[in-house]
Amino acid sequence: MVDVAVPKVRVLVVDDDPDLLELVRRTLTPHFEVQTHHSALGVSNLVRNGEPNLVMLDVNFPALKGDQVLSLARRYAPRNTKFILYSASDESRLRSLARASGADGYLSKSVQGAELIQKLTAFLDKDHTVPA
Repeated sequence: MVDVAVPKVRVLVVDDDPDLLELVRRTLTPHFEVQTHHSALGVSNLVRNGEPNLVMLDVNFPALKGDQVLSLARRYAPRNTKFILYSASDESRLRSLARASGADGYLSKSVQGAELIQKLTAFLDKDHTVPA
């Protein structure tokens, strides 16, 4: 019997808070292939070249807002890439922003540890359609 390695799901986490990026990276790495990025700038190139399955995108950046970054990055993303807005904003605002921006979902930054892994896994297991 030959062991075939199942490729890990690729997750790109974009946030300008280096401490949060490190925490999320350490939390997710045992379960996903994780890439982090600290700026709204360059996300489109990372999405195009890295072809992540999932992009967790902070909403509040100094230069661009997460919904604007999402709009730009989606143009370069593979069709099956899912985008989740990830923010400390209040949940109703985050939900509205996710709907308005065409995000596939949203998560509060208060979701951490095992709960974060569980929510991401459940999200990826759902049959989401990506807006064209």
